[in-house]
Amino acid sequence: MSQLTVNLGKNSYDIVISEGSLSSLGRRCAAIGLKGMAAVVTNPTVAALYGDVVRDSLLSSGFTVVQIEIPDGEEYKNASTLNRVYDDLLEAGVDRASFIVALGGGVVGDLAGYAAATWLRGISFVQVPTTLLAQVDSSVGGKTGIDHPGGKNLIGAFYQPRLVLIDVAALTTLDHRQFRAGLAEVIKYGAVIDLQLFEYVEANIHAILEMQSGVLIEIIRRSCELKAHVVELDEKESGLRAVLNYGHTLGHALEALSGFCGMIHGEAVAIGMVLAARVSKVLGFCSQDDVDRIAGLIGQCGLSVEVPNFDRHDLLEVIAADKKSRGGTITFICNRGIGMHAMSQQTPEELLGLSGLEV
Repeated sequence: MSQLTVNLGKNSYDIVISEGSLSSLGRRCAAIGLKGMAAVVTNPTVAALYGDVVRDSLLSSGFTVVQIEIPDGEEYKNASTLNRVYDDLLEAGVDRASFIVALGGGVVGDLAGYAAATWLRGISFVQVPTTLLAQVDSSVGGKTGIDHPGGKNLIGAFYQPRLVLIDVAALTTLDHRQFRAGLAEVIKYGAVIDLQLFEYVEANIHAILEMQSGVLIEIIRRSCELKAHVVELDEKESGLRAVLNYGHTLGHALEALSGFCGMIHGEAVAIGMVLAARVSKVLGFCSQDDVDRIAGLIGQCGLSVEVPNFDRHDLLEVIAADKKSRGGTITFICNRGIGMHAMSQQTPEELLGLSGLEV
C-alpha cells in the first residue's frame, strides 16, 4: 500500500493506493470523522461491479447508505444530470452531517464533487476512482464541475475531498479503450514535470498494458505525488497549477467538437499533447526528436495522434471560449525538452497556426 498526503492546511487529505482496498472504505471514512448518511453517486456499470462491496463496507461501519446512479458518459456531465442528483439528495434526506462518495471515473468524480460543493453550501465527499484517468488525475486536487454546451468544465468549483481511495484492482474490469486513454494523463506528467516518470513508462509500457499491479501502483503513486505537489503550491490555479493543462487546451476543444461523446477525454488530450509538442518546437522549447518521442510513446499506448477533420473556424471558436482565456489570449503550456515546462501567451489564432492547424 502507498499513502500520500495532500498538504492543504485544514483541507488536507490522504490518498491511499493499494490493491483490494474497496472493502476498507467504511472503516477509513469513520477514521476521518465522517458520520451519518453516505450518498454513493455512481453509474450503472460501476454500480453493478462495485456497488455492493462499497455499500456493505459503509453499512458495516455504521453509515446509512443511499445509492444514486447517473448515466455513463461525458455527454451527461451537465446541469440536467446535476439537478437530478440534487433531487435524489433531497428525497434521501441528505443533510449537512452527511457526505457523498464519488464511485466511478472522471465524470462521476467531477459531477459528484460539484454536487458536494454546492449541496447545502457544501458537504464532505470522498473520491473512490475506478478508472485510470480518475486515479492518476481527476480525483486529486479538488477540481469539480460540469460541462456547458459551449465548452468543457466551464462550470465548477475548487472543492477538496476528505479522502481519495484508489484500488488498482478496479482497473481489471476497465474497458481497454478507457485504460489506454488514462495513460495520456500519466504521459502528461512525464512530459512537463518528471523525465524519470516518462522514461519509466517508456521502459515498462508492455507491463503497463498487461496491467501488472506493481507497475500500475508505481505510475499511479508517482502521478498522484506530482499532482499533489503542484496542488499544494497552487491550489486554485493562479499560476503553477496551469502546467497540468498540458495538452488540454486543444484537447478540450477537440472533445467539445465531438459532442463529448465521439472522443473520450484521454484520447483528446493525447492529440492535444502532440499538438502542444509541435507548438513547443516552433517556439524553440524542444527539438523534433522530443516531439517524435512524445508522439511515439502516445502511439505505443494505442492512442491516435491524428487530428480529426473538424472545421477550423469551429475549432477556433471553441478555443476562444476556453476557461483559461484572459483578454483574448491563453496561457499555453509547452514542454521544455521532456520533463520540464514553459508557459507562453498565445491568441487562439496563433495557437492554430503554431500547431499547423491554420484556419
